[in-house]
Amino acid sequence: MVQATLFLLILSLALGAHSLSPKRCKLTGHWVNDLGSTMKVSAVGEDGGFSGTYLTAVTATTNEIKESPLQGSLQRKNQKGQPTFGFTVNWSFS
Repeated sequence: MVQATLFLLILSLALGAHSLSPKRCKLTGHWVNDLGSTMKVSAVGEDGGFSGTYLTAVTATTNEIKESPLQGSLQRKNQKGQPTFGFTVNWSFS
């Protein structure tokens, strides 16, 4: 279920960013997906690297849900001139 949440977050962010020009793409900030999971992204480096935290709202475990660190990379311009990014989460509760 957590993997599905992550996929939905990436998909919604990618679909929402398609209309932005690469110069206007701002990944930093606080993002919330449809299921209530949140992602906070700190500053994006010149090389496109970024870090932040992810707090899932969906789980199949009885463990306490904790905010988990994430690492990612932003490609400011793909073959179609659009920004793309990816990230991984190091879950702190599983």
